[in-house]
Order: sequence, then structure tokens, then C-alpha cells
Amino acid sequence: MRLRSLLLVFVLALCAMPALGQEIDESLVAPTPPPRPQAFGGEERPGDSNEEVGPDTTIDGADTGPDRPDFSGITDPQPVTLSARLTDDGPFIPDGLVWRIFDTRTDETGELVLVAKSEEATATLSLPPGEYIMHVAYGRAQASDTMFVEPGPNTHTIVFEVGGLRLSAMISGDVPIPSDLLRFDIFTNGPNGRVTVAENVPPDELIHLNAGIYSITSRFGSINAVVRSELRVEPGQITEATLYQKAAQVALRLVSEEGGEAIADVEWTIKTPQGETIFADIGAFPATVLAEGDYLALAKLGENVYNREFEVTAGSPREVEILTTVY
Repeated sequence: MRLRSLLLVFVLALCAMPALGQEIDESLVAPTPPPRPQAFGGEERPGDSNEEVGPDTTIDGADTGPDRPDFSGITDPQPVTLSARLTDDGPFIPDGLVWRIFDTRTDETGELVLVAKSEEATATLSLPPGEYIMHVAYGRAQASDTMFVEPGPNTHTIVFEVGGLRLSAMISGDVPIPSDLLRFDIFTNGPNGRVTVAENVPPDELIHLNAGIYSITSRFGSINAVVRSELRVEPGQITEATLYQKAAQVALRLVSEEGGEAIADVEWTIKTPQGETIFADIGAFPATVLAEGDYLALAKLGENVYNREFEVTAGSPREVEILTTVY
């Protein structure tokens, strides 16, 4: 695996990326609401306390101490302005944010109630005085904390540690892989085990993530060419990593003579030495991607079955030809 981190000279360069490559997509940008706090019926999580929400999150202008005045008698909505930075003194993030505000009270299902949402970088809302849970997603990075709205203008700026991750892969020997055959999955560890952060990420796409350690799965094709690695995303940096696959593209042909025309309507099966079927298709020119190793190809034409053992080594695409005249 080849890995390099690029320190951002200007944080603004990282801030501007979502407008180019990551549209706000509900299925992709990790819009998940925060877990229900223990004080409101949620399960206790590591690090839960009345004072600490997380090491990567800071809220400017959010005082949640016990001496706060009681404004429960005021129900008129108050102006609230929300913004986000990547560092304490850095520029405001200009685009790509999704804000969600939750009431701390639960509904009849026991879940926190969504009371407001905005997709503006600087969100302008109106909320009655009281305590809320604020959640913001930036690409696939996200952060949440408590927020208290008081009478008069309220301004809250959230600062959370975000880095960038750009992934690519090659076949051992620096052989390029077609981008349409390559996808990445990104995982992290949560309080209840492994959590999927992103799936089917194409190569060279910049992904914004919370700073931390992630498990990466690189898939070349759809069968068994899989490489796994762990990467650390640093705040304010773009981590670029190239993972190396030991696999090759394989094409199959059934012919009546060497180099002859491929026979159509053939039922193809590829098995491992252990007898596991890992590929099946019908046609004259089926193709797939296989990891290095030994395999058995079977070609069924009518009542006849032809077979050939073959080996896959990492490198350029190869063709496996089965002759009917051998049998």
C-alpha cells in the first residue's frame, strides 16, 4: 500500500471540495441523528458525561451549565444562526453542510424529535428558548452537541476535526485498474461494533471524514479480488492511499480449434480447488476478475461439459480458451 498525507496550507482548500464532488445526498452524507443521550432514556456510551460530548467537537457560545436562567415561560421563536469551522481560527465552511436540530424530549416511540433542518452553510433558524441537540454533517463527517437557545439572537459555531481521504488501487507491478471495476468500502468502530461509513466509493473521489482510524476494503471486480487495510485520517489533511491488488481480468472462450471463433450459448462455471462455485454466466465471451490462484473452468454446451484448469497471476488481462476437440 502506498500512502501519503498532504498538509493543507490553506484550510479553505479542503472546505471548498464538497461543492465540486459531493452533492448533498440523503443516502450518502451520513445524516444520522445522534444517539439518544442517557439522560433522555438512551444507553450509556463510553465517554458519556454531563460535561464531555467528545474530543473532536467544540461549541462556541453554548453554555450548558447548571446556573442557566429559566426561560420556560417564553415560547416565541428566537433567531438562531449556526455555522461551522474546521479549526478554531479557520474560515467558515462555505458549502456542503446539513444541519439537524432535535428536541431533547422524546416522542411516543422513544426517539428524539427533529424540529428543524437546514442545508445552508450558515443556517438561519427560529426556535423557542430551550435545550436542543444540534447535529451537523459535512460530507461523511458529522458531529453533534447540546445547544441552548436564549431570548434574543443566538449564534453557535461548531468546530470539528475533519480530514479528507482519497483512495485508489493498482495491480501489483503498478498496472492500472479500470475505474469501473474498482470500488471501496469504508468502516469504523462504533460503541456497538463495526459501522459502515461509506460503500461503493469510486476511486479518486475525495471523501470528508471525521479524524480517526478507518478500515478500508478495496474490491476489484465482484468476486474475490479484495484487499483490506487500515488508514488514519488526520484533521486538516488529505490522506491519499493506493492499495495493491493481486488479481487479473479473465476472459473465457469455448472454441472448436485453437484461436477459432467463440461458441455461443455456453453455460460457464468457475470453481476453486475446494469445489466452491464463484462465477457463473451464459454466453460466448464471459469475463470476470479473479484473485491470484488456481481455478477450474467448466463450459457446458448442450449435454457436453468441457473443462480446463488454469492459474491466475497478478498482471495484465488474460484469456482462458477451452478446446472442444481435446475431448
